[in-house]
Amino acid sequence: MVTGLGVVAPSGIGVEQHWATVRDNAVSVSPIDGYDSSAYGVHVAGQVPGFVPTDFVDERLLVQTDRWTWMSLAAAAMAMDDADYDPAEHDAYDTSVALAAGSGGNAFGQKEMTSLYGRGPKAVTAYQSIAWFYAASTGQASIKHGTKGPASVLVTEGAGGLDSLGHARRVIRRGTPTVLAGGTEAGLSPYALACQSVGGMLSPGQSAETAYRPFAATADGHVPGEGGAVLVVEDADAARRRGAPQVYGEVAGYAATHDAASATAPSEDPAQYARAMRLALADAGVGVDDVDLVIADAAGVPVLDEAESRALGEVFASRVTTVPVAAPSGLVGRLSVGGSALGAATALLCLRDGVVPAVGNLQDPGPVHAARGLELVARPREADVDVVLVCARGLGGFNSAMVLRRHAPDEEDPS
Repeated sequence: MVTGLGVVAPSGIGVEQHWATVRDNAVSVSPIDGYDSSAYGVHVAGQVPGFVPTDFVDERLLVQTDRWTWMSLAAAAMAMDDADYDPAEHDAYDTSVALAAGSGGNAFGQKEMTSLYGRGPKAVTAYQSIAWFYAASTGQASIKHGTKGPASVLVTEGAGGLDSLGHARRVIRRGTPTVLAGGTEAGLSPYALACQSVGGMLSPGQSAETAYRPFAATADGHVPGEGGAVLVVEDADAARRRGAPQVYGEVAGYAATHDAASATAPSEDPAQYARAMRLALADAGVGVDDVDLVIADAAGVPVLDEAESRALGEVFASRVTTVPVAAPSGLVGRLSVGGSALGAATALLCLRDGVVPAVGNLQDPGPVHAARGLELVARPREADVDVVLVCARGLGGFNSAMVLRRHAPDEEDPS
């Protein structure tokens, strides 16, 4: 079960700021700060306003680490506060860290490479060897909180946030009662944008309204973003014993598949993506009519949105009613691993408060999606939400799906 959430995202710092943005359906992308990004074919991005690293990270550690690690440390601290969980109050081997990573410490790496080519090898600090590394956030969180449970990093691009949660479930089943899972991303440095621009999927739109438009017939790509979420995932019995203050929901089912696609030529065949969804539903023991909401990947690239629509249409073909489909990523941009982690966190808030969010920045999606039995939600609304299917894809052929379910406390023994 998930007992704590920590969010650092363009939609807000902290769970309630993020949730207010989602409920208001407020697009939270803006012109890229700090340099002219037009040479990379992108003008706007999902940036985290008001993030002050020193509020969460010791200044001595700032010089050793990258922005994505600062955000992971901040989100982890907020998640543990939310769960009222302090690793120091438990055996060190009872807490694990399993975070996902996307582009690693790209800004730190760019700075060090600039020093290398401008001033020579002696100008490169020893921290370059650890700050850029994919496992940096996992390692730094483990060190900061003194955890000695299995430490892991999941590197599956946009699917990584869900994969880390799926891995957390495996770790718990193997005997470690508590896992910090999820992940953040900070891929907005010039170096990171140069890497992303190779794929040709960045929208050239110059405003929030004209850039990332998931499922629009005239969509022309996505905008990148930074941030994400960290979740406290616990063994149910352990959470009960320690008196966890709340349970957002249960990780009921999870599956991952791979379609052997190139990172620069993603597959347009929905077969493996649909298979991941079916396997996750089967793992959770729920049918298509039990699903109250789908949180979609929403790539913002027409051929990929079409593939996702086809996959969902095939999976839910036997459903009696239309299935509500939301995409909070349309509000904040695509955050790589942080996006799927944030999608899971958002789904859990939907369970908590009974809310169906919208497809962010939904514009003229066309009739084909409705013909497949999909309701692309235009405005948030209150509704009974007990089961959510969260879907994610990562460049390179990764497909993941997760079923999150409302927690039903055991009935008290009347004796």
